[in-house]
Amino acid sequence: MAVTVSLVALFGLVLFFLLRSNSLGYGSAFVAVMFGFYLASTGASEPVNELTAAVVHALSKI
Repeated sequence: MAVTVSLVALFGLVLFFLLRSNSLGYGSAFVAVMFGFYLASTGASEPVNELTAAVVHALSKI
């Protein structure tokens, strides 16, 4: 759970800075957020969570 909250905060910060630097428009940001929201409610959410956990675990071994 702590990894999920940290990744949400990280992605939120990246999205914030992309919006501040005008590298990403508000429409694109909305689409990205909505895609993530709806992706979380599909069957793809479990493999995405497992992949993220595996990558974090592998990076912690370095």
